[in-house]
Amino acid sequence: MTTPIRVAARPVTEGKLTEKAVHEWQSQGMTLASGLLPADRIESLIQSAKSVFPVAGSEAARSVRDFGSGGRFVFPSVDAAFNALTLDPALVGAVAQLLDVSPSALRLTQSDLWPKYGHASRHRQDNQDQRIHMDYPNHMLVHPPPWDTPAAVEIIIYYSDARECAGETGFVPRTGASDPAYQYPYTQSPGMSHHPFLNDRSSAEQYFADQAPDIAAFRAALYEREQVADFRVGDVLFYRHDVWHRGRPLMEGTMRLAQNLTFRRADADWVAQLHPGWPWAMYREGQPFERWVANASVFERTLIGFPPPGHVFWTPETLAGVIARYGPFGFDAGPYKDVNCKRLG
Repeated sequence: MTTPIRVAARPVTEGKLTEKAVHEWQSQGMTLASGLLPADRIESLIQSAKSVFPVAGSEAARSVRDFGSGGRFVFPSVDAAFNALTLDPALVGAVAQLLDVSPSALRLTQSDLWPKYGHASRHRQDNQDQRIHMDYPNHMLVHPPPWDTPAAVEIIIYYSDARECAGETGFVPRTGASDPAYQYPYTQSPGMSHHPFLNDRSSAEQYFADQAPDIAAFRAALYEREQVADFRVGDVLFYRHDVWHRGRPLMEGTMRLAQNLTFRRADADWVAQLHPGWPWAMYREGQPFERWVANASVFERTLIGFPPPGHVFWTPETLAGVIARYGPFGFDAGPYKDVNCKRLG
């Protein structure tokens, strides 16, 4: 197997992705950016996460299930820095650049931060050395739309340095409309079509070698084309649901911290919310999410699906109801009433 090309992050310009980075995502499927998010907030979140997750190499770390083990760090979280980074205006603005929409036309469907530990053990669903795959099966209710009409942007914020832990994200850049790796339909991976879900690379490739040699050959070509995101602390990887990628192994005894997020176009209802989130959070003791909603900005509320000012939802009755629900926590109804002042009286 050839040594993969290591792709370094592109610095942002004035808090925005460069035109080259936007084109890279839109044409190839991925772009890695640096300098987008505030360093002090990133460091605060790293320290908070390290105080919660087991130390790499410890007995407790060996029992942690990798993906989805965020616990405290799933939006909405009790950690204010995590919530703030999730809806950071520069991050949302970058997504809007990639999808060519206004930030208000986006909706959040995923945000969780979790540790991945380097270890030598393997099993069929192991996350250490992932099989190459696309993410659409567990995000979309349908098949991805044509390449030039993307519905969502996936994101990884790295809170570790690849030089210290490895665990880079591998990906296969699309080379154009005739690229053999990107021809409809996408069904050549475990978890797609009738193929059973297998996460571990060796298990997945053995399955195809036994059951579908033609797909095994197709996938072998993907690994040969793989490039890797050579991330540093605070770098942000933007990618797509329909790009071939995978998580590569970490150094044994190390930990990688990363946050996964997804934003979709507001009209792309087929992109589903990935994890239990805002609705269930309404039952937490002390009502922390109700308090967050009441004191969030209009922009932040809109990103999680709260009707924006001017929406047909707002009537005198609905406004009064929302005030009754969130008023005790400091909710300011002004922005929702002022826009509709004639209709609401």
